[in-house]
Amino acid sequence: MAMTMHVDVVSAEALIYSGVAEFISAPAEKGEIGILPRHAPLLTRVRPGAVRIKVANSDEEVILYVSGGMLEVQPHVVTVLADTAIRGKDIDEAKALDAKRRAEEAIKNHGTSMDFAMAQAELVEAVAKLAVIDKLKKRGH
Repeated sequence: MAMTMHVDVVSAEALIYSGVAEFISAPAEKGEIGILPRHAPLLTRVRPGAVRIKVANSDEEVILYVSGGMLEVQPHVVTVLADTAIRGKDIDEAKALDAKRRAEEAIKNHGTSMDFAMAQAELVEAVAKLAVIDKLKKRGH
Protein backbone atom coordinates (compact mmCIF):
# COMPACT_ATOMS: atom_id res chain seq x y z
CA MET A 1 0.00 0.00 0.00
CA ALA A 2 1.39 3.41 -1.02
CA MET A 3 1.98 6.23 1.41
CA THR A 4 -0.75 8.85 1.20
CA MET A 5 -1.67 12.38 2.21
CA HIS A 6 -4.93 14.28 2.49
CA VAL A 7 -5.56 16.93 -0.20
CA ASP A 8 -8.10 19.76 -0.10
CA VAL A 9 -8.63 22.18 -2.98
CA VAL A 10 -10.86 25.05 -1.93
CA SER A 11 -12.04 28.11 -3.86
CA ALA A 12 -13.90 31.15 -2.60
CA GLU A 13 -17.13 29.48 -3.74
CA ALA A 14 -16.77 25.85 -2.63
CA LEU A 15 -14.70 22.85 -1.69
CA ILE A 16 -13.68 21.52 -5.12
CA TYR A 17 -11.77 18.40 -4.05
CA SER A 18 -11.15 16.60 -0.78
CA GLY A 19 -9.57 13.18 -0.62
CA VAL A 20 -6.57 10.97 -0.13
CA ALA A 21 -3.78 11.13 -2.70
CA GLU A 22 -0.41 9.58 -3.47
CA PHE A 23 0.93 12.57 -5.39
CA ILE A 24 -0.03 16.12 -6.34
CA SER A 25 1.51 18.54 -8.81
CA ALA A 26 0.70 22.24 -8.94
CA PRO A 27 1.82 25.39 -10.76
CA ALA A 28 3.78 27.11 -8.00
CA GLU A 29 5.05 30.67 -8.31
CA LYS A 30 8.56 29.64 -9.43
CA GLY A 31 7.50 26.62 -11.50
CA GLU A 32 5.75 23.28 -11.36
CA ILE A 33 6.00 21.52 -8.00
CA GLY A 34 5.50 17.84 -7.21
CA ILE A 35 4.46 16.81 -3.72
CA LEU A 36 4.65 13.37 -2.17
CA PRO A 37 3.54 12.30 1.33
CA ARG A 38 5.84 13.55 4.10
CA HIS A 39 7.00 16.50 1.97
CA ALA A 40 8.73 19.24 3.95
CA PRO A 41 6.39 22.03 5.10
CA LEU A 42 5.96 24.67 2.42
CA LEU A 43 3.86 27.74 1.72
CA THR A 44 3.88 29.18 -1.80
CA ARG A 45 1.74 31.14 -4.21
CA VAL A 46 0.04 29.29 -7.03
CA ARG A 47 -0.21 30.73 -10.53
CA PRO A 48 -2.92 29.87 -13.10
CA GLY A 49 -2.67 26.30 -14.31
CA ALA A 50 -3.42 22.64 -13.71
CA VAL A 51 -3.40 20.90 -10.35
CA ARG A 52 -3.02 17.15 -10.87
CA ILE A 53 -3.97 14.78 -8.06
CA LYS A 54 -3.09 11.07 -8.21
CA VAL A 55 -5.88 9.45 -6.18
CA ALA A 56 -4.67 6.94 -3.60
CA ASN A 57 -4.93 3.21 -4.41
CA SER A 58 -6.37 3.96 -7.85
CA ASP A 59 -5.34 4.67 -11.43
CA GLU A 60 -7.51 7.80 -11.30
CA GLU A 61 -5.95 11.23 -11.71
CA VAL A 62 -8.04 14.32 -10.98
CA ILE A 63 -7.15 17.42 -12.99
CA LEU A 64 -8.32 20.83 -11.80
CA TYR A 65 -7.78 24.37 -13.08
CA VAL A 66 -6.80 27.03 -10.53
CA SER A 67 -6.53 30.72 -11.37
CA GLY A 68 -4.07 31.44 -8.57
CA GLY A 69 -3.95 31.37 -4.80
CA MET A 70 -1.87 29.72 -2.10
CA LEU A 71 -0.61 26.20 -1.52
CA GLU A 72 0.28 24.90 1.93
CA VAL A 73 2.10 21.63 2.45
CA GLN A 74 2.32 19.82 5.77
CA PRO A 75 3.77 16.29 6.07
CA HIS A 76 0.38 14.55 5.64
CA VAL A 77 -1.88 17.37 4.39
CA VAL A 78 -1.83 19.58 1.28
CA THR A 79 -4.24 22.51 0.99
CA VAL A 80 -4.74 24.62 -2.12
CA LEU A 81 -6.62 27.85 -1.42
CA ALA A 82 -7.51 28.96 -4.93
CA ASP A 83 -8.97 32.25 -6.11
CA THR A 84 -11.00 30.17 -8.56
CA ALA A 85 -10.92 26.40 -9.04
CA ILE A 86 -12.74 24.40 -11.69
CA ARG A 87 -12.76 20.69 -12.36
CA GLY A 88 -11.01 20.17 -15.69
CA LYS A 89 -14.04 18.46 -17.22
CA ASP A 90 -16.20 21.51 -16.36
CA ILE A 91 -14.10 24.05 -18.30
CA ASP A 92 -15.95 25.47 -21.30
CA GLU A 93 -13.48 25.27 -24.20
CA ALA A 94 -15.43 27.70 -26.39
CA LYS A 95 -15.48 30.33 -23.64
CA ALA A 96 -11.75 29.85 -22.98
CA LEU A 97 -10.94 30.23 -26.68
CA ASP A 98 -13.12 33.36 -26.88
CA ALA A 99 -11.44 34.84 -23.77
CA LYS A 100 -8.02 34.14 -25.30
CA ARG A 101 -9.02 35.83 -28.57
CA ARG A 102 -10.40 38.90 -26.76
CA ALA A 103 -7.29 39.19 -24.56
CA GLU A 104 -4.97 38.94 -27.56
CA GLU A 105 -7.01 41.63 -29.33
CA ALA A 106 -6.89 43.88 -26.23
CA ILE A 107 -3.10 43.45 -26.01
CA LYS A 108 -2.74 44.34 -29.67
CA ASN A 109 -4.88 47.47 -29.33
CA HIS A 110 -4.11 48.47 -25.73
CA GLY A 111 -4.74 52.04 -24.71
CA THR A 112 -3.39 52.33 -21.17
CA SER A 113 -0.86 50.28 -19.26
CA MET A 114 -3.68 49.15 -16.93
CA ASP A 115 -5.68 47.80 -19.89
CA PHE A 116 -2.54 46.03 -21.11
CA ALA A 117 -1.86 44.44 -17.70
CA MET A 118 -5.47 43.25 -17.37
CA ALA A 119 -5.39 41.81 -20.89
CA GLN A 120 -2.15 39.98 -20.13
CA ALA A 121 -3.67 38.47 -16.96
CA GLU A 122 -6.76 37.38 -18.87
CA LEU A 123 -4.58 35.84 -21.58
CA VAL A 124 -2.57 33.86 -19.01
CA GLU A 125 -5.77 32.48 -17.47
CA ALA A 126 -7.29 31.56 -20.85
CA VAL A 127 -4.12 29.80 -21.99
CA ALA A 128 -3.92 27.90 -18.67
CA LYS A 129 -7.54 26.73 -19.04
CA LEU A 130 -6.85 25.57 -22.58
CA ALA A 131 -3.75 23.69 -21.36
CA VAL A 132 -5.91 21.84 -18.81
CA ILE A 133 -8.40 20.94 -21.55
CA ASP A 134 -5.51 19.73 -23.72
CA LYS A 135 -4.18 17.51 -20.89
CA LEU A 136 -7.63 15.97 -20.46
CA LYS A 137 -7.96 15.31 -24.20
CA LYS A 138 -4.55 13.60 -24.31
CA ARG A 139 -5.60 11.33 -21.44
CA GLY A 140 -8.90 10.52 -23.15
CA HIS A 141 -11.12 11.95 -20.39
